[in-house]
Amino acid sequence: MRNQKKLLLEQLDRKLMPFQDLKNLQVPHRGWIHTIRISLNMTLQQLGFRLNISRQGVQDIEKRESTGSITIKSLKEIGNALDMQFVYGFAPNQNSFEKFVEQKAREVAYKIIQRTNQNMKLEDQGNSEERINDAIEELAKDIKHEMRRPLWE
Repeated sequence: MRNQKKLLLEQLDRKLMPFQDLKNLQVPHRGWIHTIRISLNMTLQQLGFRLNISRQGVQDIEKRESTGSITIKSLKEIGNALDMQFVYGFAPNQNSFEKFVEQKAREVAYKIIQRTNQNMKLEDQGNSEERINDAIEELAKDIKHEMRRPLWE
């Protein structure tokens, strides 16, 4: 089971790796649709004709994209009308899902160990900083490998 989860993470990383380079891509202020349309010297009416909607409908679409309220379905339709492929995906901030899970596991382990250590301090049985860090690392490894549900709470 442990190897299967690790394999799934590795596969996910491979599938989404192409998106890593796109994380820093700046979306044009008025959105991609407007920028592409203008770059192609295409009028609102011409794009509207390709989409079977009015000039005003295209303006509305461009506005919805710039405000982030456009649907994926609409973006796919516009891509088709422009003879382009709409592509979307996710890129983890830590550059891989494995690192992302490691970080979350370490955070959960830290909370658990600190809570336990606090209780032990109240009973005059506190641990050294080194033992605490070792316990956090060990617990984090277990949490990561088992992909426990508390990882996402």
